Amino acid sequence: MEFVGGLLLGQAAQEVLNAILETKDKVHHFKDYLDQLQSTLENIIFRIEEGDRLNAQIKDRPRSQIEKIKVELEKGKKLVENCLNVPFYDGLNRCRYSKQLVELDKTLREFFHMEVLADTWLLVQQILVDLREERNVSLRPEVSMVSCSAPDPDTTFGFDLPLMELKKLLFKADGKVLGLCGPPGCGKTTLAAMLCRDKQVKDIFKNIFFLKVSSTPNLKEIVERLFRQIMNRAPSFLDDEDAVMQLGNLLEREPKTRLLVLDDVWDDSFIQNFVFRIEKYKILVTSRTECPTFDYTYSLKMLSEPDAMALFLHSTFPQSGNGNYEEPDRDLLNKIVSGCKGLPLVLTVIGRSLRRQPPRVWQHTERKLSSCSIFESHGVLLNSLGTSLDLLEETVQECFMDLSSFPEDQRIPAASLIDIWVELHGIDEVDAYFNLRELSTKNLVNLIEISRDAGEIDGNMNKLFVSQHDMLRDLAIYRSRRLGTRLIMERRDDSLLKRKREQEYNARLISIHTGEKFMSNWCHMHFPEAEVLILDFFATKYTLPPFMEKMEKLKVLIIVNHGHCYTQLKYLTTPGYLSHLKRVRLEKVLVPSLVEIAMPLENLQKISLFMCDLGQELSCEIDFSYMFPNLVEIDIDYCNEIVELPQGICNLVHLQKLSITNCHELFALPEQIGCMRDLTELRLHACTKLSQLPDSLRELQKLWFLDISDCINMELPEWISDLHSLRKLNMGGCSEPSELPSSASNLVHLKNVICDEGTANLWKCLKYYLPELKITVRKDNNNLFWLGDLRSFNLRS
Repeated sequence: MEFVGGLLLGQAAQEVLNAILETKDKVHHFKDYLDQLQSTLENIIFRIEEGDRLNAQIKDRPRSQIEKIKVELEKGKKLVENCLNVPFYDGLNRCRYSKQLVELDKTLREFFHMEVLADTWLLVQQILVDLREERNVSLRPEVSMVSCSAPDPDTTFGFDLPLMELKKLLFKADGKVLGLCGPPGCGKTTLAAMLCRDKQVKDIFKNIFFLKVSSTPNLKEIVERLFRQIMNRAPSFLDDEDAVMQLGNLLEREPKTRLLVLDDVWDDSFIQNFVFRIEKYKILVTSRTECPTFDYTYSLKMLSEPDAMALFLHSTFPQSGNGNYEEPDRDLLNKIVSGCKGLPLVLTVIGRSLRRQPPRVWQHTERKLSSCSIFESHGVLLNSLGTSLDLLEETVQECFMDLSSFPEDQRIPAASLIDIWVELHGIDEVDAYFNLRELSTKNLVNLIEISRDAGEIDGNMNKLFVSQHDMLRDLAIYRSRRLGTRLIMERRDDSLLKRKREQEYNARLISIHTGEKFMSNWCHMHFPEAEVLILDFFATKYTLPPFMEKMEKLKVLIIVNHGHCYTQLKYLTTPGYLSHLKRVRLEKVLVPSLVEIAMPLENLQKISLFMCDLGQELSCEIDFSYMFPNLVEIDIDYCNEIVELPQGICNLVHLQKLSITNCHELFALPEQIGCMRDLTELRLHACTKLSQLPDSLRELQKLWFLDISDCINMELPEWISDLHSLRKLNMGGCSEPSELPSSASNLVHLKNVICDEGTANLWKCLKYYLPELKITVRKDNNNLFWLGDLRSFNLRS
């Protein structure tokens, strides 16, 4: 099928995909990027074909965007083929071609998320107009009378593309249970109802049952409703187990193609009652939670800006009649729609509340949205969004509210959250991590994983980030303010920072976000109960607030710079507050000299440095054991100025975890690292200039996890068997040896090795000596979302 004018997108996309399949296994240095591009193409080809089909029914449509993307696909095919001519050692061209592949992938994803979404919407609207009368005429009387029929969706703005994607998953032969997930108010029920009324779905599934479940379902009553729809009568059930058994028998006796929709399910165990080994029977579940029973999961996204505006206008302005109303200022309208964050429930509720209202009401609503207090005047939003929190354990609810401490639209390091939760709520790191996972499964946060093992307790937490929908963040802020245990000072409202009179606050968590224009004119404030302080800013020089002096309970300090070069911190002359700290995290900071502090940090247990400059600091002669007598963890990531570590760091004899990752200039570890006798975990991921481990490392008899992945010049030393406690080894991306050290067979406690395919074969030869060894062949699936941060950051201060 061709587009108008002879443009054929499907063929162009398929040619790029074929080129990738022929190329990627021959150029391992581009494999990550080609895998990502392949995934994108496989996802959008279905949309292209659907666009071809729809386009054939409409004539004389514009095609400028289609022409543009066809050119990009043709260039993409040549780019993929040219990758074959770039050898591994050609760093310059590798970098150039990698960037072009990333840009092509970005272009395709953006086009088919925005342009085709809008194009398809326009096409489908025309088709739906033609089909609407046909649907109304052909609606069977028995369907309209039953109690288990799908509701008629009120509005469907922005759901045509999700409907196509959801149908594709539903029609997969190997899936029995399909989950439709998303936060409350995102339109899951509407999309499910559209699916039930879709002609293609009804042609396949002759019987469709739609059941509202909610948080406290009555199983026998729901099964009874199904019986009444199928048989016009319902038997009596002894109990829930009997109801499920009789339902299974009924479905087996009636070999008809059936689709069961369970709407708003809160508990995975409830779904399992309806899973039967019956052909021609499938289940669609809408839920705020991702459940283990799902064979496939479709995550519903928020509405795009055009669709959000269309839904808001539909909800706000009368569609019939001659009602008199004054159309609001366009800028005000845009601000309100933007403030609804693309959430259909919010757009509908706010839109209806503004119907036929004067301009002053619109202005008031815009102020409410910008100040996060919209929940005060719209209880339905609070009730709908807040119910997801009410069923969580109290500590998990507190963890959710802590997310409001970080600026909106920011990727939050999971390590920062865990540092806060451990000290603020008195839980260990394992519980903190699983609280994060629970918030994710409830769709209250989104997890961004850089690699497959991101977030494992024995993995690198630096590979795990968190994002949150703006409206859910606003809910967290609203609840936090009511409790008074957190004080959030936003960039958009720095009035708290301008007060002249000293003010006392009893909040336990203080988060201050300042913009580029803030001049560090701190007002007088007192925080006697503060245990966590987050300073988030744009600046090349930053004066720490003087009120930190009186923070006598401060345990966690997080300093984040979003500027384009390192920030120099000021006001460290009398840092008495540092003596109470347990965890410190610095991002894009010129690390201050320990000479300025001149006092031991007796309670400090963990230091985290991300994209910091600490070259000058490490050149100083410091007595580390005196300065950090109780330090147990050091985490250094993307600090490219590090060339070597000082020998004095080896005196930290109580250190348990040392992580130095993505430090590409580091060429050697201290010779006396074996003095760290308590060290249990050592991560050296992607320190590309490291070629060997110091011999003294063999003295670390408590070391159970060693990560040398992507240290491309590193090989295992002959003395590796001296690490008697080693249980996990990650050596993926290292130099592939012709053989393993002969002593490797003596690693009797080694349970897990992560490596490349060639090295895996060598380890398999040792299975006779290490029968419990699990060998995992690494499949790189690195997420490159953070490249934008690195490109915009000037690594020279």
